[in-house]
Amino acid sequence: MINKYIITGFFVIWLSWADNTFTQKIDRKLVVNRHNVQVKSVDTLSSLTIGNGKFAFTVDVTGLQSFPEYYAKGVPLGTQSEWGWHSFPNSDELKFSETLKPYNFNGHPNSLYSVQINEPARNRKAVNYFRENPARLQLGNVGFEIIKKDGSVAKPQDIQAINQELNVWTGQITSNFSVEGSAVKVITYADAEKDIIAVKIESELLKSKRLKIRFRFPYPTNQFTDVGTNYTNNSSHQTVLSQPDELSALFSRKLDNDQYYVTAKWKDDATISKTGDHDFNLLPNANGSFEISVSFSPEKTINPNSTFNEIEKSSVSGWEKFWLSGAAIDLKGSTDNRADELERRIILSQYLTRVQCAGNFPPQETGLTYNSWFGKPHMEMYWWHAAHYALWGRTDLLEKGMNWYFSAYEGAVDIAKRQGYKGVRWQKMTDHAGVESPWSVGSFLIWQQPHVIYLAELIYRNNPSKAVLEKYQKLIFGSAEFMASFAEYDPATNRYNLGKGIIPAQECYNPLETFNSPYELAYWKWALQVAQKWRVRLGMQPDKEWQNVIEKLTPLAQKDGVYKAAESVEDSYSPESKYTIDHPAVLAALSTLPSNEFVDTQIMQKTYDTIEKVWHWERTWGWDFPMIAMTATRLHQPEEAIDALFKNITTNTYLPNGHNYQDKRLTIYLPGNGGLLAAIALMCAGFGDNKIPDPGFPKNGKWKVRWEGLKPQP
Repeated sequence: MINKYIITGFFVIWLSWADNTFTQKIDRKLVVNRHNVQVKSVDTLSSLTIGNGKFAFTVDVTGLQSFPEYYAKGVPLGTQSEWGWHSFPNSDELKFSETLKPYNFNGHPNSLYSVQINEPARNRKAVNYFRENPARLQLGNVGFEIIKKDGSVAKPQDIQAINQELNVWTGQITSNFSVEGSAVKVITYADAEKDIIAVKIESELLKSKRLKIRFRFPYPTNQFTDVGTNYTNNSSHQTVLSQPDELSALFSRKLDNDQYYVTAKWKDDATISKTGDHDFNLLPNANGSFEISVSFSPEKTINPNSTFNEIEKSSVSGWEKFWLSGAAIDLKGSTDNRADELERRIILSQYLTRVQCAGNFPPQETGLTYNSWFGKPHMEMYWWHAAHYALWGRTDLLEKGMNWYFSAYEGAVDIAKRQGYKGVRWQKMTDHAGVESPWSVGSFLIWQQPHVIYLAELIYRNNPSKAVLEKYQKLIFGSAEFMASFAEYDPATNRYNLGKGIIPAQECYNPLETFNSPYELAYWKWALQVAQKWRVRLGMQPDKEWQNVIEKLTPLAQKDGVYKAAESVEDSYSPESKYTIDHPAVLAALSTLPSNEFVDTQIMQKTYDTIEKVWHWERTWGWDFPMIAMTATRLHQPEEAIDALFKNITTNTYLPNGHNYQDKRLTIYLPGNGGLLAAIALMCAGFGDNKIPDPGFPKNGKWKVRWEGLKPQP
């Protein structure tokens, strides 16, 4: 007879292996603080950001935004909030309908797509207006003006003895530096909930009145980027200074039809003066120490600011709550020389996505630092921004942003209707209100469509409740209804096709010619199957139309045992092919998705090997590398998974502050950070019925992987 205690022991060991917690709990603070960011020089790509997911404030080596022009081409010194948007006046009374162009795809004549029209001139103006408006707003710069002994203002080269640190566990930035031998210490925090920063300054320069706090308010641009340094157009906006009391200042900002307020409160005596139309200096009368808090708000509020100590407490407790929630990973003890850098990227990616991408709306690709694509989110990227929250056990942060889909629902219905389809067709490039932006590429993308089903399924897996089913069923069923109606039935082949009239995730295709791209096909089938499961969970019968599409969806096209880039593409991989750039999206059919008896893993392995050899990797994007790592993991190739995460390509660069760098235009790129976290979850916790522990890490004795709380992917 087997002792019951032995059985119990084996059971405990099995459960522990399943969550990889057979060793003692991870010392999370120790792991996180291993990767506090150190800055020792004026490096424009090492800017540091504090914030709370819906508000972010980015600083230079002084701990404030003292040199915004100097940093403009690096990681800009932005101040942005999720509520901050601006629209230029529509003086020509342009209409969105003037951006629409009719197409005839697959028996849907006069389908109207919002695209980039060059002629006539009025339509071109309408396209440009609705692409550019609204745009996310840079709220203002708060920096230092430091006076040198000769009376001149210190420049970046005058900042010496730099020793700056971001404490990732607490959200504290401590900036030590000197000017002409005079030391300055600055501590900077952001509130965990409110749009407020707090600063404590210690320096002898305060006694000699050579250190001022400068407030500057730029005017928005209508450009692709806005880095917050447009100090022209002074007459186009207004900044009115008032003082509610002797220890505070209120800046009332008006830009066309948009208005907001900035309030500064300080602890000791200080004098504020206007030095320009939108330029102000605060001169502390202090004995070596000064504290100030600055808040940003869309509404005029009474005494909104907290003290430095209160904001410090908010930041410390907020970040501790975050780091102690959800999952954690510890790679200490690994002998692979890439382990420490991988752990650094993991920790800082968690910090950055929490600061930049955890608000109540989908984020833009450059978060809350500066505008790209006019500050607008791209919904095909939302999975890469947010899926990791559920996979890391922080589902509440995913659910905040998911609420956007409800507010955007009617707009998505309108898109489907004007193109002749049922259900909801989700926007690509959009804004908080769900208004579609004209784009000759984006309007033909479809891979954003199943994201909401995938993300809702992750939420349900973490909380399998009736409440979750009832909350998201509208989104699930509306999305699936469009997907089923979009698939075009071909009676000659008795199959359903996707396209013509699509551009795959790999965006270098002509929508007039393209059909049946593999990632979209795999995603379509899987998401419709999940939608059917939701119907069953809710006590409903499966939808017959959806089931027809599931059963008769065309298989992935292949040639010579390799998956084609699309069924419409004959030359996918030769040296002459024009389709070996951009995202290697063929591999995405087995990355975030299971094989699902639809993707043949042997063919995908051969496809993987082919792409590895022929791809123009210099023309890829930051999320491509974690995507490839996930494909390699599902193919049981852990060495290749790690290699993918460390592919020596510029767009796979991770800066000292943790940001994924792309190029001079996109110096930060948060889908890369979010994608990395999703990949790590898969590489540790696995997927589906996988039985291999840590399937994405090599079993060569060089990796010691401890983790807790990570969730498997489907």
